[in-house]
Amino acid sequence: MTAPSADLAIFVASLFHGGVGKMRVHLMNEFARRGVKVDLLLAERDSPYMDRLDPAIRVVDMPTSNALTGVPFLAAYLFRRRPRVLLAQRLRVNALALRARAIARVPTRVFVTANTHMTTEIEALKPAKRPHHLALLRDYFPRDDGIISVSNGVAEDLAGLLGWPWPTPRIQVAPNPVVSPELYAMAAEPLDHPWLAPGEPPVVLGVGRLEPQKDFPTLLRAFARVRRERPCRLVILGEGKLRGELQDLAAELGVSDNLAMPGFVANPYQWMARASLFVLSSLWEGSPNGLTEALAVGVPLVATDCPSGPFEILEGGRWGPLVPMSDPDALAAAMLATLAQPPAAADLRQAAQRYTLENSASRYLEIMGLGR
Repeated sequence: MTAPSADLAIFVASLFHGGVGKMRVHLMNEFARRGVKVDLLLAERDSPYMDRLDPAIRVVDMPTSNALTGVPFLAAYLFRRRPRVLLAQRLRVNALALRARAIARVPTRVFVTANTHMTTEIEALKPAKRPHHLALLRDYFPRDDGIISVSNGVAEDLAGLLGWPWPTPRIQVAPNPVVSPELYAMAAEPLDHPWLAPGEPPVVLGVGRLEPQKDFPTLLRAFARVRRERPCRLVILGEGKLRGELQDLAAELGVSDNLAMPGFVANPYQWMARASLFVLSSLWEGSPNGLTEALAVGVPLVATDCPSGPFEILEGGRWGPLVPMSDPDALAAAMLATLAQPPAAADLRQAAQRYTLENSASRYLEIMGLGR
């Protein structure tokens, strides 16, 4: 039998532009640093993080991630390279990986990551699309050699969807690789903005795609209520299809002059380190990286108690208030209270150490049987 020429193949459609892509690169680079031979299978090289990949990582260009042409290509790759483990990201990619392994008839073990609260994500889809997503989940996840979840909440929800008892050894939890030396170095980079000058009102920060999941309308409404009590400004970093609606809502609420939406920012940590408050207003998550990043740099936080992740990251509200979703009054009250009496930054930074890159990489490798 041919010996494996790669320890680990990581199959993703794209690295993307946001926090998910950044975390993937951090994790892969740490694997490579530890001597794991990594192949990265990509259908699209459209990410600004491509140039941050460790040179030891071998990039394999997939012709496509659709089943018609993707499965034969992947099967040929598996037969030729015979990686010990293939780590698949998301539902469709996982289905392709399992089909390809069956064709190649290789002993490669396939693991899939669970990055979000699946019940809520499926409910947010158009009704016609829900059966297909459930089928991908229920038909293929049981065939995987293991499932790696980003949080206990995601894992428990997934077990319920699959009809498995919880806890189950078939789903293991690994923290996201959020806290790294790079994060602190980027947070320390200078940032010149008039709102950050001494004596200016406090800056409230939100970070994320301008999509329904992040529920920035609730943050805007809460911000307008906070401004009735004290001066402050709001910065939302991220891009998406709801930009126009959010700008219209800001005008309706009379807060346009105190709102900045600079779009996607490659280094959000500069803002996090200088903001007076970080707010996560999401309707659902998995383990929100932005919240953990803000915790790591020591900025006070407020978050919705959405499924799932914030409750675990903030340890039930120990490190910042948790409020009901879609409740501007509750969110505004928590924002005012935290601005008036912020927690100690050193305590917040210490609480984030569970999410170091080293801890995450060690846990992933342990689960996949590639311990280094």
